[in-house]
Amino acid sequence: MAELRSEEEQLEVIKRWWKENGTSLIAGAVLAAAGVFGWNAWQNYQEGQAEAASVRYQQLVNMTAGNTLADDQLANARELIDEITSDHGKTLYAELAQLLKARLAVQQGDLDAAKSALENVASNSSRRYVQSLAWLRLARIEIANDNPQAALSLLDESITDALAAQQANVRGDAYAALDQTEQARDAWQTALELAQTQNQPLYGVQFKLDDLGVEEVTQ
Repeated sequence: MAELRSEEEQLEVIKRWWKENGTSLIAGAVLAAAGVFGWNAWQNYQEGQAEAASVRYQQLVNMTAGNTLADDQLANARELIDEITSDHGKTLYAELAQLLKARLAVQQGDLDAAKSALENVASNSSRRYVQSLAWLRLARIEIANDNPQAALSLLDESITDALAAQQANVRGDAYAALDQTEQARDAWQTALELAQTQNQPLYGVQFKLDDLGVEEVTQ
């Protein structure tokens, strides 16, 4: 304890240390506060962007709710899709807008435009479920374009397990288009079994099997 400085000596040491280091401490604290503020501001900006994208996408959904769109409605929808894609390109809503763009193109009989929109999502999306939807819809377009072999190649892409039943269903359609009845039947049966396992509705598949004379799949 003999080496312990008096309170006055300790106070003098503290004053001297603060004089030497206080400025850097304050600067560090200011920078830390600025960093926190900057991060919070960025987070708020991102949330605002996502909210704005959500609002615009909902407008798009409402705008395209009907099965048939007039020319002016279709033009407005395409303009809004381009706006969402341009202003909110990193959000989920931009990718969903591209999927909707493909659906509108299919309704207009423009399969090339639909394919282009879907290829964009399939190639660039970091969201596996959305990317998988794009692969499946691309495969359907290839079947519609009388190119079922290309559809089968697309169906070999890594598709999320949540869409495995739909994948098997489209694979069955591709085999049917190739007149490979046995493979089509096996794929459709797999689709129904997966749908039941995952408790997902999958309409129309049993009718395809009925046409082949296959009894209904039961649990």
